[in-house]
Amino acid sequence: MALNPYLEAIVAAVIWGSSGIFIKYIDLPPTTVTFFRLAVPTLILFIFLTVKKIKLFHGNNKLILLASTLNAGRIFLYTVGFTFASIGNAVIILYTWPIFVTVFSMLFLKEQVKKRTFLLLFIALIGTIFIYLNKEFSFSDNNFIGITAMFISAAIYALTVIIFKKESEKYSKYETIFYQNLIGSIILIPFIFINKPLPSLPQTSLGILYGILIGIIGFLFFFSALKKIKASTVSFLSYIEVPSAIILSIIFFQESLTWNMVVGGLLIILATILIKKEN
Repeated sequence: MALNPYLEAIVAAVIWGSSGIFIKYIDLPPTTVTFFRLAVPTLILFIFLTVKKIKLFHGNNKLILLASTLNAGRIFLYTVGFTFASIGNAVIILYTWPIFVTVFSMLFLKEQVKKRTFLLLFIALIGTIFIYLNKEFSFSDNNFIGITAMFISAAIYALTVIIFKKESEKYSKYETIFYQNLIGSIILIPFIFINKPLPSLPQTSLGILYGILIGIIGFLFFFSALKKIKASTVSFLSYIEVPSAIILSIIFFQESLTWNMVVGGLLIILATILIKKEN
């Protein structure tokens, strides 16, 4: 039985909320972590698609491979963001991406965005502001690098969402995830050998789990939802990643839960519930 597409988008967001935890615990250079994130889904899905005898590289190959190349840069910057900035700062900056998606949806997909949708976006943004209220914003070198990297990653991610939405009717969700990760996994192969330190067995195990959970399972839910509902709607539902990431950072890194985090999280959840009525 197929899941409700709104629930699929929310499940994907909750899964993605664990990304920062994995990146912090793996504790390897960003290019090594990015390799695990991209190569594991690529290898598993290549085997799956081969066994299923699904022909690869059909449709608009140039556009889909462009999106794959953009995604490689996006994941690298995403990893840099979580490596150098705190999880709270990184995930909040990351969630400028729905703003880009809304704009790109209007420009490239000609989607009609209602005033009510903009209101819900505003509510979600207010929620992120509440969560951010008592966070110290430091422009020390590492924090600045992390935040800047995450902001650029958010813009690139929005563009790849639009491309994959445009091409989603031509590919299954399994093919889409394979293409999404292909270019980056090839480019980053040398780094797994030249980076120091080399991954230990526990780090390798975490890297593989990270690639499967975030790179395959999360995106299976995401692309399934993207086929059924508007890209702008999926982007709003993905805001649930913010409170999810913060809750996990509290559990694993003992960050304190403050009143503004509670209020912000409730506003974000409210916006995701109301957005369901858009379609």
